[in-house]
Amino acid sequence: MLEKLSGIIVWTDNLKDLRKFYEQVLGLTPHSVREDFIAYKWNTGKTEIRFNIGVHSKVKGGSKDPFRTMINFDVSDINEVSSKLKHNGTKFIREPELEHWGGIVATFEDPDGNIIQMLQQPSSRNEL
Repeated sequence: MLEKLSGIIVWTDNLKDLRKFYEQVLGLTPHSVREDFIAYKWNTGKTEIRFNIGVHSKVKGGSKDPFRTMINFDVSDINEVSSKLKHNGTKFIREPELEHWGGIVATFEDPDGNIIQMLQQPSSRNEL
């Protein structure tokens, strides 16, 4: 059956603004760039995970149901990253908050209204 998660694609009709957000605001570096599709990847040992953004003919406007799916990115210092994102005008839905499982979570939106969560895992957690 399923062996691992290989990647996620966020479809848009606004690739220019999404690219600017994911690269200039979140600091992602593209692995490959085509006119209508951009791939970012992480190699973690034997696992490669891709995060992609691309243009899709059936996607128009912002996210219609933004809370249906949340994209999670791990960070080592959630307070530092949150401050930088706020400085760049990122709209936060939830400020960094300690969870019952020991990690810290903060939630914000990308330019299309997709929901993104930053997670600071308990092993790398600093005190709020």
